[in-house]
Amino acid sequence: MIAATVSSGVVVLVGAVFLAASVEMVEALTIVLAVGHTRGWRSALEGTGAGLVVLTALVALFGPALVRVPLDVLRLVVGGVLLVFGMQWLRKAILRASGLKARHDEDAAYRAAVAELERAPAAQRDHVAFVMAFKGVFLEGLEVVVTVLTLGTSAHRLGLAATTAGVAIVVVGVVGVVVARQLSQVPENAMKMTVGILLVSYGTFWTGEGLKVHWPGSDTMLLGLAVIYLAATWAAIGLLRSRRGGAVEVAA
Repeated sequence: MIAATVSSGVVVLVGAVFLAASVEMVEALTIVLAVGHTRGWRSALEGTGAGLVVLTALVALFGPALVRVPLDVLRLVVGGVLLVFGMQWLRKAILRASGLKARHDEDAAYRAAVAELERAPAAQRDHVAFVMAFKGVFLEGLEVVVTVLTLGTSAHRLGLAATTAGVAIVVVGVVGVVVARQLSQVPENAMKMTVGILLVSYGTFWTGEGLKVHWPGSDTMLLGLAVIYLAATWAAIGLLRSRRGGAVEVAA
């Protein structure tokens, strides 16, 4: 029973972190590839390296501090943060799946990054390329850091969460280098929907834990919450599709 409980929590934790890191890595990699192919790999790699250094410093600074926070307080705060993040991811995924919001297009993002570089004055393009790569890696990576710190510390598995995120980043990086500009083939909206469901499930669970709620089945309830939110998500998508009628798809 204990092994089943532990494994349920681990499965949800690993799934949420891996998918969240993968989605953010795809978006960051799109920008880095655009910079590298357009302006050269030196600026792209320097910006990427700088972004990773800053993110590593944030983890080193805030990770140990979070571990020292009282568990009930940590779970209540983390639960609220995860609910906010999860609802944002889930809302966008539902709108895209129902046709009320345009799906995110990595090819379009690639073209936009290239266009921004080409508009920059020739003398400033190396600087602009560095800044673009840095911002892409830092901003997308920041969401990964928040996910790792909140999920990892609240579950007392920060090492597992960080390792999972690292594996996801390496996997997406290797695949991205191989397929280069074919990142638009990644089923990103499905991944974001899954991440949203997992984050909201974890957020609900940890908020309840912080409020002294005794969940039936302990950590196993995470899977039950995920099933409930999955059913609610599909119900919302079906309802929005039925009401859509002649609604116009808006830009992402």
